[in-house]
Amino acid sequence: MKHWPLYDLRVRTPRLELRLPRDTELDALAETAAAGVHPPDEMPFTVPWSDAPPETVARRVIQHHWLGLASWQPDDWRLSLAVFAGGRPLGLQDVSGHGFAVSRHVETGSWLGRAHQGNRYGVEMRAAVLALAFAGLDALTAGSAAHTDNAASNAVSHRLGYATNGRTFTEIQGRRVEDVRYLIDREAWAAHRTVETEITGLEPCLPLLGLA
Repeated sequence: MKHWPLYDLRVRTPRLELRLPRDTELDALAETAAAGVHPPDEMPFTVPWSDAPPETVARRVIQHHWLGLASWQPDDWRLSLAVFAGGRPLGLQDVSGHGFAVSRHVETGSWLGRAHQGNRYGVEMRAAVLALAFAGLDALTAGSAAHTDNAASNAVSHRLGYATNGRTFTEIQGRRVEDVRYLIDREAWAAHRTVETEITGLEPCLPLLGLA
């Protein structure tokens, strides 16, 4: 797409391809979320978007995608990359930057359909977006966070070389929740880089990411 080259950006690993979903693919991505992303008695997200009937969850996924594109600014952006394997959407990997041209810092977040959990896709998709940040965009640091009881997300951060960076507390669905903050810099990323990653179509996107 001439005026929105982000649609041509591809981040590939041995098993996965991360890219913006086309509108024709959003329904399949939404159905993946509607089928469940965590057990009903758990809530791994600070915003409990997944606690709703399946049709509402599906609509929220689509709205999240459209909102990210509609509110995009070069100094304040959120790139929501669908995660595909064999042409099927497994989940979503977000990476966002605020004042990135100066801060050189990104934050990440993700979800993965329950049917695809337990296959180390979480490690591979986070590793892919870290390669995009550090190797592609020349980031200096990347942050993430997870509830203390979110064992899978915490394990991904430890495996990829993040250091703990404090704790925060918030209220979610009427209960007090503790989050672990994580931070990884270029050196730690390079030392723990084990997933082969290929990035294509990035150069035309740089002005949209504040890197003209």
